[in-house]
Amino acid sequence: MERESQLTEEEKIFFMQEAIAEAKKAEAIAEVPIGAVVVYQGEIIGRGHNLRERSQDATSHAEMFAIQAACKFLGNWRLEKCQLFVTLEPCPMCSGGMILSRVEEVYFGAYDPKGGTAGTLMNLLTDERFNHRAYVEGGIMEAECGLLLTNFFRELRARKKKTSQKD
Repeated sequence: MERESQLTEEEKIFFMQEAIAEAKKAEAIAEVPIGAVVVYQGEIIGRGHNLRERSQDATSHAEMFAIQAACKFLGNWRLEKCQLFVTLEPCPMCSGGMILSRVEEVYFGAYDPKGGTAGTLMNLLTDERFNHRAYVEGGIMEAECGLLLTNFFRELRARKKKTSQKD
């Protein structure tokens, strides 16, 4: 049975803007600008942004922080009836976290052709072999989310080029 989104287009845009605000927090500290929020009954109950460089921990992804905060807020590891918004299509680890925490709906901004597992390389979130599947919708504010990443990596390459030219 195919599920449908329970949210309006306005709600999707509002919550993706909140995820973008989280991504900008990461960008401000020279982290890859990816942000996520978890929503329950119309309220944001978990937020996160990438902290991989700062923490030197490969699991420090925006989605994982948002999931942890939401579980703490609810006092439960099950995030049933929750929606997760993230600016970039989730990786295998984050999709796994969403499956294990029973997130009901996943919305993402930009597609990730190199590592996306919410429809691009594969779709872990709707794979019928798992006991939980989520509704997935990509491309929410795709241009804005993609531009954050494009600009970040363009500036990073320019800084590296400038530094190498000084040596």
